[in-house]
Amino acid sequence: MNAAEQPGQFPFTRGIYADMYRSRLWTMRQYAGFGTAEESNRRYRYLLSQGITGLSVAFDLPTQMGMDSDHSLASGEVGRVGVAICSLDDMSRLFEGIELEKITTSMTINATAAILLSLYVLVARRQGADLRKLSGTIQNDILKEYIARGTYIYPPRPAMRIITDLFAWAGREIPEWNTISISGYHIREAGSTAVQEVAFTLANATAYIEAALAAGLDIDSFAPRLSFFFNSHSDFLEEIAKFRAARRLYAKLMRDRFRARNPRSTMLRFHVQTAGSTLTAQQPDVNVVRVSMQALAAVLGGAQSLHTNSRDEALSLPTEESARLALRTQQIIAHESGVVNAADPLGGSVYIEQLTDRIEAEAQTYLDRIDAMGGTLAAIEKNYVQSEIQNAAYDFQQQVERGDRVIVGVNRFRQEEAEPPRTFRIDPELERQQVERLGQLRARRDGAAVKARLESL
Repeated sequence: MNAAEQPGQFPFTRGIYADMYRSRLWTMRQYAGFGTAEESNRRYRYLLSQGITGLSVAFDLPTQMGMDSDHSLASGEVGRVGVAICSLDDMSRLFEGIELEKITTSMTINATAAILLSLYVLVARRQGADLRKLSGTIQNDILKEYIARGTYIYPPRPAMRIITDLFAWAGREIPEWNTISISGYHIREAGSTAVQEVAFTLANATAYIEAALAAGLDIDSFAPRLSFFFNSHSDFLEEIAKFRAARRLYAKLMRDRFRARNPRSTMLRFHVQTAGSTLTAQQPDVNVVRVSMQALAAVLGGAQSLHTNSRDEALSLPTEESARLALRTQQIIAHESGVVNAADPLGGSVYIEQLTDRIEAEAQTYLDRIDAMGGTLAAIEKNYVQSEIQNAAYDFQQQVERGDRVIVGVNRFRQEEAEPPRTFRIDPELERQQVERLGQLRARRDGAAVKARLESL
């Protein structure tokens, strides 16, 4: 470790704040949403009563793809993996009794991000909130959808314009809002290595920044509101080093390449979620241990907010009890473990510093290669990024199947399950109710006015 590097100082290897968690804990978010807005609202209120300090909204696949709940392709998917939102009324019900000016909300939505954010802002206006105090994050990261996930609507280049337009609008209207959460999480879930997660995430960030600059925005007008989303996987020390290396790389990128002058523009602020791909259907209670280790790595790595997965998520959406236990995991780390009493407590360890340097160097090699191809958009169009992830995922799976990589309960230490665990089930009646409510909305609104507004757009 460079002796000059200190927490809160450039290049922020040791954390973006001098005191880190001694002055303020990370935001504890639990990603949630299912069924109708009313069902999800009840879960949010329950989690708030149990001590979460920020909301995180999961939307169903039709909402993510811009489809109403009565679309033919939406059948069977309404409310299944997230909440169904088709209208301003739905969004109002989702946040009934929750003061948006007093809570930060993260919304995991990409292709339709501008639409869902506009609905959120309208709900805040109805509540009488001061929009300049509205705080939260919209994922709005379309590039990783082409790379790793698939919920995109438009071709890459036109989609980039929507994103940069949102940067400009939000900077004027909701200046405390994080306009993008550039996600390595889904890249890692698709099978990438830790190095690839850092490299491809920062390559995507570079593309967004260049697009915003080309649209005429000043770097320091939008860079302080850029945020990131990383995975915390199973290799405990590698994950800690990964977060440190990502901060250092980003700080140098912003200062040296983009000439950012505001120190906040060079700070990598990120949310972490524990690795869903590591959860096993076999012996699901063991997932509690996995999640605890991954959460601790995120904290030791300096995350600004954290979601801990629930033990049963390899089988279904989490039960209320499982979601509470996942939250309690964060609370024990925060209030009982003592790790919050020092910033970057593993900084200076020979192994951690060597890992940090190695990840930084290998990620930089990837970044240089992508630059030589013409940037991320060109690399995506050439299928380079996707094939690198696919090859890494294949190698990982081969290691598991050969037994070279041990997965407890899967390829070692197996046991017969006495009885299947209780899982969360969504009532199919909720889809019927959502579709019926949507029909009622269409019947009572002014169809001619709707058509005219759409044509004007």
